[in-house]
Amino acid sequence: MEKFHIFPLFLPYFLSLLLFSSAYTPRNKYFINCGSKTNVTVNGRNFVGDSNSSSLSFFVGPSSTVSDTNSSTNNSLYQTARIFTNSSLYEFDIIDKGNYYVRIHFFPFVSGRTNLADALFDVSASDFYLLSNFALQNNSNSPVIEEFLLTINGSKFSIHFTPHKNSFAFVSAVEVFLAPPNFTTYGFPHVTPMGENGSYYGVASQVFHTIHRVNVGGPKTNDTLWRNWIPDDEYLLSAGSAKTCATYNGTLLYDNPGGTNYSAPDLVYKTCKELNPTDNMGSNSSNISWQFGVSKRSRHMVRLHFCDIISKDPYFLKFNLYIYSNFSQKINPYDETDKVAAPFYCDFVVDSDDSGYMNMSVGPREDSITKTAYLNGVEIMEFIKESDFVHIPGDQKKLIFVVVGTVCGVTFVFILALLFLLKRMRAKHVDGVGSKPEVHLGKGSTNASLVRNLNLKLKMPLLEVQGATHNFDSKRLVGEGGFGKVYEGSLQNGMKVAVKRSDSKHGQGLPEFTTEILVLSRIRHRHLVSLIGYCDEGSEMILVCEFMEKGSLREHLYDSNENSSQRSAKRPTLTWKQRLEICIGAAKGLHYLHTCLHGGIIHRDVKSTNILLNEHYVAKVADFGLSRSGPDDPEHFSVGIKGSFGYVDPEYFRSFQFTDKSDVYSFGVVLLEVLCARPAILDSPKREEVNLAEWGMLWQKKGGQLEKIMDPLLVGDINPDSLRKFGETAVGCLKENGAERPTMLDVLWDLEYALQLQKTAVQGVPHGDSTTNAILGLHLTQNLGLLPDIILDEGGVECNEEPLRGDNGSDVSGVFSQIEIDGAR
Repeated sequence: MEKFHIFPLFLPYFLSLLLFSSAYTPRNKYFINCGSKTNVTVNGRNFVGDSNSSSLSFFVGPSSTVSDTNSSTNNSLYQTARIFTNSSLYEFDIIDKGNYYVRIHFFPFVSGRTNLADALFDVSASDFYLLSNFALQNNSNSPVIEEFLLTINGSKFSIHFTPHKNSFAFVSAVEVFLAPPNFTTYGFPHVTPMGENGSYYGVASQVFHTIHRVNVGGPKTNDTLWRNWIPDDEYLLSAGSAKTCATYNGTLLYDNPGGTNYSAPDLVYKTCKELNPTDNMGSNSSNISWQFGVSKRSRHMVRLHFCDIISKDPYFLKFNLYIYSNFSQKINPYDETDKVAAPFYCDFVVDSDDSGYMNMSVGPREDSITKTAYLNGVEIMEFIKESDFVHIPGDQKKLIFVVVGTVCGVTFVFILALLFLLKRMRAKHVDGVGSKPEVHLGKGSTNASLVRNLNLKLKMPLLEVQGATHNFDSKRLVGEGGFGKVYEGSLQNGMKVAVKRSDSKHGQGLPEFTTEILVLSRIRHRHLVSLIGYCDEGSEMILVCEFMEKGSLREHLYDSNENSSQRSAKRPTLTWKQRLEICIGAAKGLHYLHTCLHGGIIHRDVKSTNILLNEHYVAKVADFGLSRSGPDDPEHFSVGIKGSFGYVDPEYFRSFQFTDKSDVYSFGVVLLEVLCARPAILDSPKREEVNLAEWGMLWQKKGGQLEKIMDPLLVGDINPDSLRKFGETAVGCLKENGAERPTMLDVLWDLEYALQLQKTAVQGVPHGDSTTNAILGLHLTQNLGLLPDIILDEGGVECNEEPLRGDNGSDVSGVFSQIEIDGAR
């Protein structure tokens, strides 16, 4: 890969911190001086004493305070601390949903007989560990600041401190503040110790822990985001291989889209390390190499900062960047600008190996006029692992009060918690579907079997599942998804089934397992994949569903590793009529979901891999692990982004709320996939082609020229009027404002109309579809055919399939034969 895409591929969490003025003051912010009644100002931040009850705008759980009796530091922020001897928390009211910085400060001092360095504890937030088995060194004479970036989309945010047995927890200061919301999301080069591994698109769903922030060639400094940058000397593998550049005294040119004044401090871009051709030992140096300590077998976001302050003229310098020994990338500062001293940065997702180190180097290229290399700054942030998720009680504040307030508190709380859990599960079974259970499994834990309490008649013994799959024979493996591996199986009665076996490495677990059972056990529809049974013995979580012989829709459009609309020679081509019928089937399934139960069901992960085809190419919507009954609860707190990149409603990034119109947006992306036979996100050097939704909208706005980007194999197969109506439907789904998008019923009408245009030689229908065509209307009403009926699931629960409703609430399905259709909805 010769040219690196420096500028469009922004890391959302990082970029959100870059696009604001130096006077940025977050509207939603908390700076807390823990264990103190005194407010302290540090670098422009007013840390409020949390013991000053008259001014608290947040909640502090049961705890005590201590003061430094030995005057260990002159910094007034670290002269007090808050102590927790039982699990407790800080709880914050959240006004603005979005990306947040969370910094937690620790300074171990001695107070009487209490040495804070003896503390051993965990710090967690919203069901994941921030810090596990955390302890400080006795000889620590400076504060330890742990920094995280995460998404908050609820009205409350809590940080929990849980001491280990016979120990305690403490905290010196806390920062929680909102970062600006402007960001975009695309792919990043994914680097492993073995080399490049394509692009990584799941960045925005992650929680990050800052590991290193280094000013290469410069001194320790602090920036307008209160980020600390430290010198790089301790990370250099060979000090003689590099020389420190003279500090640049000119003006940095931030007109380059790759860097702004807030990417990093000016001092980072005005200093650097440059290759020293001859080191102190007299040997020739070919590279400058740095080694950074990281966690073993972990994933990291790496941002490298560059600014050419050593060249006198542009175009003379280009060099190589190396990560480990198997990945190299050409760095050309003048790909996008013809000026020196123009800051830019490059982002990578990098996996670590078993060594516990990450190595990176820069070195000259043979085709460069100037034979040197340089680096200005390094940022490394570790992904919080899925295995680090932990259960935190939902109402910790009330729980703590009970523990503190009674001698028999532990027993009493246990009973209350058990009754509360049973009540919640019963309520979910009776009243709703898809509210995500607040239970997570850690390493080595066994399945608590929430679904066992639902009295569903779908449970299957593990022996039967093993028999159906020949003990999960690898020869029967037909695919892998977010939940785990999928096997083809055959039950004793001869029924062919798909067996989905949970695998913790895939990210989904008990919540998704339970949600899918809750959803599928209560609904039945011709265009939804049916649940046959489930197994939850021991630590196993297995779903047994109807087998879909033809696999996913995506498999019939393009390969996941194809870098455009290239097509496997082995894959049969779907005709335009087949594609329309598949889209119509999926739309019927989604419309039923949106209307079948009280409040409807929002799928929240509509994409081409979740639309499956049976042996007759009948489409069925699958994978309900992220589904939710009705709109998101505004009080519901979750971290990270739900859904799949390229398909997620852009309105969700502003409100962090899913609605049925979010499914409509995702389905609009699927429609473009069907037309163009290419992925939702494409690794392309052309910026406009990266995002399929943006690309399709661009060509539709050029006078409806989608034929310019459609699958070449469809040329000559599509009626132009059918293509026009299909394109209008797709871009209607993709409108920025959810309120302006059609309902799934409207989409269904339009797709049926596009099908009839394809099948019928329509005469006299104007371009604008303003004339009623009675024959076409009759075809349309006959083919919609979603008449209401009553379905019984295996548990005996009635689920009425709601009749199709018009915009005015009238029953459309009952009067199909009487409708005069004006082209389409």
